Amino acid sequence: MNPLATRTGSAIRVLIADDHAIVREGLKQIIGSSGSIVVAGEAENGQQAIQQVRCGGFDVLLLDISMPDRNGIDVLKQVKKEFPTLAVLMLTMHREDQYAIRAIKAGASGYLTKQSAPAELVNALHEVACGRKYITAALAQELANQLGDSDAGRPLHELLSDREYQTLVMIASGKTVSEIAGELALSVKTISMYRTRLLQKMKMRHNAELTHYAIRQKLVPEMSE
Repeated sequence: MNPLATRTGSAIRVLIADDHAIVREGLKQIIGSSGSIVVAGEAENGQQAIQQVRCGGFDVLLLDISMPDRNGIDVLKQVKKEFPTLAVLMLTMHREDQYAIRAIKAGASGYLTKQSAPAELVNALHEVACGRKYITAALAQELANQLGDSDAGRPLHELLSDREYQTLVMIASGKTVSEIAGELALSVKTISMYRTRLLQKMKMRHNAELTHYAIRQKLVPEMSE
């Protein structure tokens, strides 16, 4: 089913996917005050978001990256694979230089941090619902930097695949290979393979070096204060 097929009326219908109830409530207040956008559904994890999208009736999926069952980038890829015309706006605590480029490459229509002003969120929802991209000034600069850089001039973590990058961040957060495997619903062998690959790509020898790099690059916000 096309997720736009059951839309009625002129209001933009949004599905909010965020694991924090208090965040969802705040978003509903912001969106509800716009007068032209309605929250038509909520999901507290990635699997719920995918299931609701499959039921149809939404114009925009407002999607967090950090969720308990599936990383938001994985959810984004699955949604765009099944429903390529559905607009997905990422709204997350992660800075643009951490996940924005990966999200846009995976099919997101826009990327905002949770520090953004309410008016900016409403504007972004209108833009992506009309089929346009919403790019902040910071993200535009990051895109421009990547266009002008060769691989040799880019930060090492930007050379990693999405899975390798996830593994790097989780290792730097203190998680074991087994814990990472459990959270990503993958085998320990697969996660070990990602760890080996990212060590090779980053020319590092062990987890301590990876963790030091992630902290220095502020890829692990909770540890960089």
